[in-house]
Amino acid sequence: MNLLSRAFGRPRVSAPGDPKKKRINLALQGGGAHGAFTWGVLDELLGDGRIEIEGISGTSAGAVNAVMVADGLARGGPEEARKRLAEFWRAVSRDGELSTMHRAVADRLFSLLPMTGAPIQNWFGAVSRYLSPYDLNPLNINPLKGLVDRLVDFDAVRKSPLQLFIAATNVNTGRLRVFARDKIDATAVMASAALPLVFHAVEIDGAPYWDGGYTANPPIYPFFRTTQTEDVLVVQINPVTRTGTPKSSQEIINRVNEITFNASLLAEYRAIEFVSRLIDQGRLPRGTGPGEYRRINVHRIDLGFIGKKLTPASRLNTDFDFFEMLHRAGRRAARRFLGTHFDDIGVRSTLDLRTEMRGEREEALPADLAQSA
Repeated sequence: MNLLSRAFGRPRVSAPGDPKKKRINLALQGGGAHGAFTWGVLDELLGDGRIEIEGISGTSAGAVNAVMVADGLARGGPEEARKRLAEFWRAVSRDGELSTMHRAVADRLFSLLPMTGAPIQNWFGAVSRYLSPYDLNPLNINPLKGLVDRLVDFDAVRKSPLQLFIAATNVNTGRLRVFARDKIDATAVMASAALPLVFHAVEIDGAPYWDGGYTANPPIYPFFRTTQTEDVLVVQINPVTRTGTPKSSQEIINRVNEITFNASLLAEYRAIEFVSRLIDQGRLPRGTGPGEYRRINVHRIDLGFIGKKLTPASRLNTDFDFFEMLHRAGRRAARRFLGTHFDDIGVRSTLDLRTEMRGEREEALPADLAQSA
């Protein structure tokens, strides 16, 4: 069986859900404190009543959101999932329940690198030139692991029918590891969020892992063989485009991180678009049987207008009023999506993948090469 067959081949059949609902899979990006926007999106989808979530994938902060939803759905349904999300974001806020020492460590989750404006930016910027996380945090204190362990019943998650996947990056090989539902615990979630300049690498099965955003942010392909629905809704909180050329060292680092943390997602968009195009041209058979391929409908909710007001530094903002502002924006964005595209779910993509993944070089390619790119 070739690579495309393995990725897009036959799914395992699960029990049918409510025929009045639309089934979707959710793919949740990481993005620090901006993950509170995803909280708002999830809150609206869970409260709408017309959406049935068959699978969720996530990376970093997206992985935390994913396990909160999975736990709530396993133990009490959509309302319990909404409660779990709210409890988590309140707990990690600046006025939440963590101690002062744990707060200083937890704040580091919400960045890719130290950003201008962070409370300990000057100190961290000076010492990080000479010291690694192993020097700065020799005891490997990570209060978020304890918080996730307390809020999430992973035994209940493992027994649920929801397909759950979170991504981490193997430090030794540079390869993606996707943890499926039966392998996910608080340690795996922390591996997905282990930013290398902030946290120790997380060791699992004898291998060290860093943040999954470097290799999948978030992973989409696991859904193809594990769920019935062919619809994936991506909650994308890392900006793809920015106007202006970064010139300061900090601006350059910030933009490099944004590009890096979107690269794997764009690669998955390209693969999905390629298979869909071959199906539409009659060159690949569509279906769920042997040798047949899934035609995936991709949808997206992103930060939109509010994203233009956010900066890389705001990934560090752990004030609960900031979280609430993003939460409200996420709910509005989800309502707009459902109001505009609910009827499209299960019918067609609402994201133009050809435009999303097209390289600028295609303008200069001969027509036959551009078509195959």
